[in-house]
Amino acid sequence: MGVYALILGESDVKLWGLTPYQRLERQIAELPDCRLIGGLGDLPDGAEVLCVRADFIYETRTLLRLMDHADSVLYFDAQPAAGFCAGELAPALAAGFEDGTLEGFASVRPADLAAYEDNLRKAEEPLLLPVEVDQRDALQDRLYGRSYKGITDLVTKWFWPRPARRMVRWCASLGITPNMVTLTGLLLVVYAGYAFYLGDYWLGLTAGWFMTFLDTVDGKLARVTIKSSRIGHVLDHGMDIIHPPFWYLLWGMSLQGPVFGWPLADLYWWTFAGYIGGRLIEAAFHGLGSCSLFDWRPFDAYFRLVTGRRNPCLIIMTVALLIGSPEAAFIGVVGWTVFSSAILLLRLAQASAIRMVDGPLVSWLADPVQAAARYPTAFRTFSRTRGAYREG
Repeated sequence: MGVYALILGESDVKLWGLTPYQRLERQIAELPDCRLIGGLGDLPDGAEVLCVRADFIYETRTLLRLMDHADSVLYFDAQPAAGFCAGELAPALAAGFEDGTLEGFASVRPADLAAYEDNLRKAEEPLLLPVEVDQRDALQDRLYGRSYKGITDLVTKWFWPRPARRMVRWCASLGITPNMVTLTGLLLVVYAGYAFYLGDYWLGLTAGWFMTFLDTVDGKLARVTIKSSRIGHVLDHGMDIIHPPFWYLLWGMSLQGPVFGWPLADLYWWTFAGYIGGRLIEAAFHGLGSCSLFDWRPFDAYFRLVTGRRNPCLIIMTVALLIGSPEAAFIGVVGWTVFSSAILLLRLAQASAIRMVDGPLVSWLADPVQAAARYPTAFRTFSRTRGAYREG
């Protein structure tokens, strides 16, 4: 019969432009087969109820994980924050939040809900914090930090978090939506490619770097304001996947004759073969288990920092142009893209062999406690993106 969600109380402390009640409304809408109700009323047989206090903040996954624990109450220290139970127990659960009597319900802590998140490639326990007016900045900081992937490229992980925070705050305060940011990025994609084709490399790189910055901003803005949309997701990820090899192609088309003895036509072919091959290898890896290629082992997480995706390739192009060689920029990108895909193919072959012997693959981060003990440095690096938090 589905899950019925009831929000208890209210708080007027706005975080990233939303009150906790408004945030919960959007989060509940993201939960599968879950409907927000104003009161318990007559619940249908077989219904389950999620009660959440609006003077706490949660990640959507906090609520999702709680729904795996029947007849349970989630606590922050000694304070009950949310509960999930069968419909017939819902009146007692709701009343228990009012008078503090919650006997008969299992006690759950945020650490009990910890699990590796494949979509964000990190292993932090889900967020649960009380909303207090004097903690507003700290709470916004936590929400922003939680929006980041743990495993990503070195530019996104270490260079963009702090400036992107300022841009996200500015966009949220002005009501600029993630889709507006994404569309601006799309215009910059087109302009950068055109500038590369004309040989205006510095103009193209400036537009390209700003586009990659906005590519960070739109995702973080969507997460902190709970304002993602299907069309925005398709546009953002589709643009990310499609445009890089065309940038490299247009850069190559601006050059004259062979590049360090390599015919341009051959380099064009290797550009697309290397890029598309890498993407196909990543897609194939998902069929081997419950993890992606870059979160299978610590080596893969480290390699993701520099693998032949757009941002590392932009570094190659920028460095080569600084030494005055657009030709070196082009052949460097082609070479690194092909080399990266060769490494990914080798990892796919190794993983396939292990899959046949040991069964479906799991990420080294799947058990955070074990990962922290076995790979302490890698766990500190990839369990979350520390630069996205003020305390680092």
